[in-house]
Amino acid sequence: MYDRGSYYRFRSGGMLPPAVKNLMFANGVIWLMMILNGSLQYFLLDQFALNRFDVLHNFKIWQLFTYMFLHDPSGLMHILFNMLFLWMFGAELENEWGTREFLKYYFITGIGAGILNIIISSSPTIGASGAVYGIMLAYALRYPDRYIYIYFLFPVKIKYFMAFLTLVSFFSTFSPYSDGIAHAAHLGGIIIGYVYLKYWYLFYKIKNLFSDIKLPKKGTDFKYRPGGKGSDQEKIEYYRKVIDELLDKINRVGYLNLTEEEKKLLEEGSNYLREHDKENYQ
Repeated sequence: MYDRGSYYRFRSGGMLPPAVKNLMFANGVIWLMMILNGSLQYFLLDQFALNRFDVLHNFKIWQLFTYMFLHDPSGLMHILFNMLFLWMFGAELENEWGTREFLKYYFITGIGAGILNIIISSSPTIGASGAVYGIMLAYALRYPDRYIYIYFLFPVKIKYFMAFLTLVSFFSTFSPYSDGIAHAAHLGGIIIGYVYLKYWYLFYKIKNLFSDIKLPKKGTDFKYRPGGKGSDQEKIEYYRKVIDELLDKINRVGYLNLTEEEKKLLEEGSNYLREHDKENYQ
């Protein structure tokens, strides 16, 4: 469940955000345990790999979750590329969305990918690729015009690369020939991710038509007087209130469902508080 072809244009940045770091750590530790202990490897694959018969007849529902933490113990490429893509595309999304929203999306796409996979395929499946494909889809929707480099040489916009991967996953899923890659899980991660990102907000709006938050308009909650006494504190209080409301909305409907005005206000307020409220802003 991995693709050998894509490389992101590496960006400078700080430390790994917690969800990406812990997911990479957990996957790495389990993979090392599998290659170092044959008996444990057999047990883990038997009990925790995704298997249609086990899920539907033996009610091992947990496999829809646990299969994401198992990777091919016979080689390095499977886990290497999954974790590489998780790092390259997931870290920036987690920094924007927040850890809670990122993990929710990661596991929704991973579990959804597993469900589609057992509907279409009876082959046992392991790997985080379904969730990783969901992450790549989210990145392509968020930053469609950013470039990645195929084999470090050929630049292509992420939106076109993701469209190509979607077509490959679709046709490979329904191909009569098998190449040993769980294309149905890849396709499932893409589909579930798209539905979640594009339509969840509509469902939320219908359900909560009259309870959606109302952001205060700029300038209505404080009067900013350049150079005046107390003006910085008034602006700090305003941005605190706005950011609290926006973060609450992100927890409910996700970052991508903010309006462009809300995203701009969130970035503007975050930058201002970093510079002027260092004691209280984290």
